[in-house]
Amino acid sequence: MTHPALAYRPQFDDRSACLDHFKAVRGETLQLTSGLCAEDMQVQTMPDVSPTKWHLAHVTWFFETFLAKRFIPDYEVFDPGYNYLFNSYYEQVGEQWSRPDRGLLSRPRHADILAYREHVEGAVAQLIEQASETDWLDIAPLLELGQQHERQHQELLLTDIKHVLSQAPNPHAPFSGTIEPARRPGDMRFISMSGGLVEIGASQADFVFDNELPRHKRWQEDFEIAARTVSNAEFAEFVADGGYKNPRFWLSDGWAWVEENNVRHPLYWRETDDGWQEYTLHGLVPLQPGLPVCHVSAYEAAAFAEWKGMRLPTETELELLARAHPAEGVLLGDDERYHPGRLDDQEVAQGVFGDVWEWSSSGYEAYPGYHPPDGAVGEYNGKFMSGQQVLRGGSCATERNHIRATYRNFFPPSARWQFTGIRLAKRTRPASSLKSA
Repeated sequence: MTHPALAYRPQFDDRSACLDHFKAVRGETLQLTSGLCAEDMQVQTMPDVSPTKWHLAHVTWFFETFLAKRFIPDYEVFDPGYNYLFNSYYEQVGEQWSRPDRGLLSRPRHADILAYREHVEGAVAQLIEQASETDWLDIAPLLELGQQHERQHQELLLTDIKHVLSQAPNPHAPFSGTIEPARRPGDMRFISMSGGLVEIGASQADFVFDNELPRHKRWQEDFEIAARTVSNAEFAEFVADGGYKNPRFWLSDGWAWVEENNVRHPLYWRETDDGWQEYTLHGLVPLQPGLPVCHVSAYEAAAFAEWKGMRLPTETELELLARAHPAEGVLLGDDERYHPGRLDDQEVAQGVFGDVWEWSSSGYEAYPGYHPPDGAVGEYNGKFMSGQQVLRGGSCATERNHIRATYRNFFPPSARWQFTGIRLAKRTRPASSLKSA
């Protein structure tokens, strides 16, 4: 049975448009590396970070493995060893080089990777133009999945290189431009949302990932959710108040993580004699009070919410907010900004899409009735439905056409090298409080 996420759609009939889109996505990936040198692209700073040149090769491996090798009878493999080096986690395809050791490989060189990309792009372009109508029914959905996959790696490439460059005492800024000055926003306002028997999940005809399916019903109580995300200024108060030193605010695993890693502030903050600074992809800058706090873990998000006497929203609440208020913040490519945008004092929703990924309180699990696609592509999402936390909304590193209300991102609760932030929800008062009020 064909999985709905990999179904053929009418827009695939225009092969010329499909080819143009394929070339555009591939070109945008290379454009993101224009401020880097080959030495930048080699480094791996932690197991979750991959070298830039690995990203460039892996997304190419995806097209070679699932399209070129399968549908081109006389396809000439660029290098037989690349299947081992650049397979990420697809066990049905073969063994993989150890993820934490990707940075140990000085070869293949960056120039070899670029040649690999050109070789596979040429083959896929020929396939798009010349495949039989019968094959095209299977090729087109896989081509789209490959492009959506590369979009995801564009975001990972940016966040990974940010972690790499941040390790230097005077870190390089790969992008020009400046971070806009932003004063502290006014008091946080909340939006009242009605609950009831609601539906979440995807059902539309456009592309979705398999973990967004199927659309299903859930019961949702009425709730109040913040109109904007938490600012740097607000989080700095948590830091100054000893939030990282008080176990009362932390989940047990979170407190163990804080103690073990000596965490005392968000990932890219630096304390100086002149106050806090923050490393951005535009360089090291004074911490701007009115920008969203970012690069915080789910543990930090939950602790901050507890400190404020509030809670993190569920993924259902975040999806309902996104549908009712599809407000956009900074997304990838907006005026060549690679950092979240300014927070305003307003009653309407702000930055629901873009700026920062928003941690939910929901664990990443399968929706009722979910099943992964058949074959190796079925390993794309489903195998990770354990020990992860759901995030919603996208970030300043997420491409605009890659966001939607149903998109489910997921990371372990300790992860914070992505552009992850916090949106608060109000805690429902217990019945005793309501009675005495």
